[in-house]
Amino acid sequence: MRITYPVPAQTSSVFVVVTDRTPTDLSSIVPWRMGPSHRRAARDALGTPRLTLEAFRSTRSPWRRMDLGAEDLKRVRRARHHVVVTSTAPVEEQPEAAQVARAAARGITEAYHGALYDPLTGAAVYHCADCPGERRDFHLGDDWLGWRVSCADEEPACARGAAARAGDVGADVDGGCSCLVTTSRGLRRFGLPEITLAGLACAHSLCSVTVLRTVAEALLAGHFAWLSTGLRSPCRGVARRLRVAGTEYAVLSGEADLETAPVRIPGAEFGSLPGISEGPRERPEVAGTSMLSRDSGRIAGAEFGSLPGMPHEVGGVLRARLTPDAAARSCLKLRLPGGHDGNPRHTPGLLVA
Repeated sequence: MRITYPVPAQTSSVFVVVTDRTPTDLSSIVPWRMGPSHRRAARDALGTPRLTLEAFRSTRSPWRRMDLGAEDLKRVRRARHHVVVTSTAPVEEQPEAAQVARAAARGITEAYHGALYDPLTGAAVYHCADCPGERRDFHLGDDWLGWRVSCADEEPACARGAAARAGDVGADVDGGCSCLVTTSRGLRRFGLPEITLAGLACAHSLCSVTVLRTVAEALLAGHFAWLSTGLRSPCRGVARRLRVAGTEYAVLSGEADLETAPVRIPGAEFGSLPGISEGPRERPEVAGTSMLSRDSGRIAGAEFGSLPGMPHEVGGVLRARLTPDAAARSCLKLRLPGGHDGNPRHTPGLLVA
């Protein structure tokens, strides 16, 4: 059985530079003070939907309520100015279009000694004035992936996971607990649905992000390869069983579509804007932008006043549940050998995020 998910005709990325310096002449920075890897592409794209720059006084900025941590959000609100870098491009031009936009944002960040935030991942983008900046090759681990971690149980943690974290060696979390839920943030900018990963014990949260990245990298590789063929269609089909390094790693699923044979990933409901925190929002008057049509998977005119450059909910959520063998190999083994009083052991090769 195969799963299909809608692929939008175009996607958007937005990056927000917060600074106390007045952004006087952005055209002197982009593309001229950018890194060489994306300078020419930025020069060609500047002034088109692929690369637009806009400066706001922070008190009038539509990005004061980004979905960030408390300390980052405090910095965003205290800054005097926000410079917003937006890119909207055909999905087959990803990830290059997003990389060019972020390279431009890095250049502005360095020039104005500011901080750079990605509203879609909900995190700051690492920046170092002495570093080479945005590299030409794409690596998902370069701050392109954000995540949320929660427990599927109503309580913050199930009894088995709580016992394991408390040091109860006899807690058999591998035998019953699988309540941890880790959801990606940021994949929709490439036209791939966000991924919800399940099948791990809640005490395994230390490695859940590494596992999520493994699944995302495997799915993105096939997604980008499909886009590169130029065979554009509203939907793409993928095998339900995901294999990593030749081994069955996870089983993919979505909400069942009873009218068709394949399992489909429906388009997300129109609702809260990704990257914007819940609760009362400061909603400026902006022109209606595009949103994904649930029926065709293509861009349709929206009647909603969404924020300019905000990546929309595209493609719903793709669910991935690790196979028992993969979960056992990928995560911390909480049961200690008899008489051992050290830290919990883990399998060789584990990368703890």
